Amino acid sequence: MKIQAKFDHFNINVTDLDRSIAFYNKALGLTELRRKEASDGSFVLVYLTDNTSGFALELTWLRDHPKAYELGENESHLCFRVAGDYDEVRKFHKEMDCVCYENHSMGLYFIIDPDGYWIEVLPMK
Repeated sequence: MKIQAKFDHFNINVTDLDRSIAFYNKALGLTELRRKEASDGSFVLVYLTDNTSGFALELTWLRDHPKAYELGENESHLCFRVAGDYDEVRKFHKEMDCVCYENHSMGLYFIIDPDGYWIEVLPMK
């Protein structure tokens, strides 16, 4: 059997949903696609979109998990390609104070979200 699969979404858990939505909107231009809220208030799922790829970032907020999440060594990460002047985007991220790692020889850098997730930023091909 040969299976044909297509990426749909990636989930991360967040401690402050509004703060995370604001960060992803400001830093990467993502907007809310849809949300699902538990009838008992125990969780909220918010799907963010880039409005171009069809891929979504799912933010999960859990009422009964008030502490920071264990993220390991941040070797797993998201990657976004950004349009426009790459150096201007990097400058904007530096002004946001969210650049956490730069590798000039490889032409890439990482930003960090409010919960500590690392996001690789590359220029559009």
